[in-house]
Amino acid sequence: MVMFDTLNRRLLPSYGCDWTHTPNFQRLAKRSVTFDNAFIGSMPCMPARRELHTGRYNFLHRSWGPLEPFDESAPAILNENGVYTHIATDHYHYWECGGSNYIQSYRTHQTCRGQEGDAWRPSVADPVIPPVVAPRRNNEMWRQDWVNRQYINEEKDWPQYRTFDAGLSFLEKNWKEDNWFLQIETFDPHEPFFAPQKYHDLYKHEYKGKHFDWPLYAVVEETPEEVEHLQFEYTALLSFCDAQLGRVLDFMDDHELWDDTLLIVNTDHGFLLGEHGFWAKVAPPFYNEVAHIPLFIWDPRCEKKDVHCDALVQTIDLPATLLEFFGIPLPDTMQGHPLRDTLASNVPVREDALFGVHGGHINLVNDRYIYMRAPPSDENRPLFNYTQMPSNMRNMFTNEELKEAQMVEPFSFTQGCPLMKIPSVGMKVKRIIPMSDLLFDRTADPLQENPIHDSEIEAKLQKRMIELMRENDAPPEQYERLGLKVE
Repeated sequence: MVMFDTLNRRLLPSYGCDWTHTPNFQRLAKRSVTFDNAFIGSMPCMPARRELHTGRYNFLHRSWGPLEPFDESAPAILNENGVYTHIATDHYHYWECGGSNYIQSYRTHQTCRGQEGDAWRPSVADPVIPPVVAPRRNNEMWRQDWVNRQYINEEKDWPQYRTFDAGLSFLEKNWKEDNWFLQIETFDPHEPFFAPQKYHDLYKHEYKGKHFDWPLYAVVEETPEEVEHLQFEYTALLSFCDAQLGRVLDFMDDHELWDDTLLIVNTDHGFLLGEHGFWAKVAPPFYNEVAHIPLFIWDPRCEKKDVHCDALVQTIDLPATLLEFFGIPLPDTMQGHPLRDTLASNVPVREDALFGVHGGHINLVNDRYIYMRAPPSDENRPLFNYTQMPSNMRNMFTNEELKEAQMVEPFSFTQGCPLMKIPSVGMKVKRIIPMSDLLFDRTADPLQENPIHDSEIEAKLQKRMIELMRENDAPPEQYERLGLKVE
C-alpha cells in the first residue's frame, strides 16, 4: 500500500487533469483499476486511519483519537495469521498523543521525522520566517515547521524521500519472501506545500508576492494571484509525490512483483484549493474536492488493468480487501467489503454510503445524490465521545471534560467492553459558514455549484441515512442532534 495524505483526485490525469506533471500516476493507471466512485468515510487524518484498521466508521462515535483497545486492527490480524507487516511513514500524527496504537499494530515500523510542525529539531532561538500570506500568529506548530525546514535542503533530506527510501529498503531485503504487507505512507501532499525546487520548476509559474504555501482553514480572502500561486505550490508537491511513486513502480517492474503482489495506492481525503470560496477541509462542508477521492488497485489474481470501475467504495473496504487477499476471515465487527469481485468484474458492494466528521454534517452519497444533513440548532447538541482512550489530536482530554464522563454499556463492536461517555466540544474549528442542509444532484451538477431543494428526495435520503446509522450502531443522540425522526 502506498498511501498519500491529501491527494486531490481532480489533479490526476486518470481523473481528467491534463496539466499537472504526474507521469507515474498515468503509468499507475495503466497498470491498475482506477476507481471513479471512491469516497471518504471519517474525517480527517486519524479517524480515516482508524477506518483503515477496523473497516468501520469512526465519526459517529468519537472524534480524532487513538486506536481503541477493543478495535480489531487489520495489520494486527495479519500478524496473528503469519503475515509480516511493516510500515514506513513520516505521518507525524502517529507519534502524537491522539495517534497511539496505530503503528504499534504492525510487526515493525520505521518513522521519518520532520513533516509540518513535527516536534523534531530543537531551537531555543526563533527561526527566521519570511514575510508570508496568512501567517499563523503565536502558533507553535508554525514556528516548529520553520525550525524543521532549516534541516531540509537537498531532495534526500525531505521526509517523504526518506520514507520511500525506507519502504524500498524493506522491499530490497524481503521481496523474494512470501506473506508480507508493506505500507509506505507519506504525509505529502498535505500542507504546507513544501517541495524541492526542481518540482516547482516544472510549472514555470511566475509569482513575486509574499511566501504562501500553507493556507488557513478559512474563507478565501487572498488575491487571485495568491490563490493561483498556492495551487501551483500544491502541484509542485504533487509532482514530488509522483516521482516517489515512480520509484515503487520501477521496483515492481524490475523485480516482476506484478505477478503476485497486490498494490493499493490511496489517500485519506482531498483538499479545497479555493473551490467554493474555501481553503482546506473540516471547516466547510465536505464538497467533492474533499470527499471524492482517488483510488488505484492492482490485483494479480484478476490482472485487470487500464480500466475504470464505477462501484461505490470507501476506505473501510481496504482492510477487508487486505484480509481477503491473504485468505483470512473478516471479523464480525468489520463492515467494509473485500473488493476482489469488484476489481474482477465491477461487482457493487453497496448502493449508498455515509461519510462525515464527528459533530459535523452527516453525509449520504449514492449514484445520483449527495445529501448533507446538518444539525437544526447552532448549539449542535447533544454530542458525546465514546472511548477508552480519552485523548485528542495532541493532548489528553482535560480534567474538566473527564469530570463529566460516565461509564456506559458496550456498543455492538466494542467486544463487550464498556466505554467512557464524555461530552464533546464538537467542531473545534470555528465554523466559517452556518451549517445547513445541502442536496446535490451528482449527474446534473458534478461541480456542486447549485444545491437543489426537494423535500420528497430529502425524505427518502433521510430514511436511508437513519437505516445506515442503525447498521453502524450510532448512539441515539446523533439522531437527536440532526433532528432525524426515528420511528
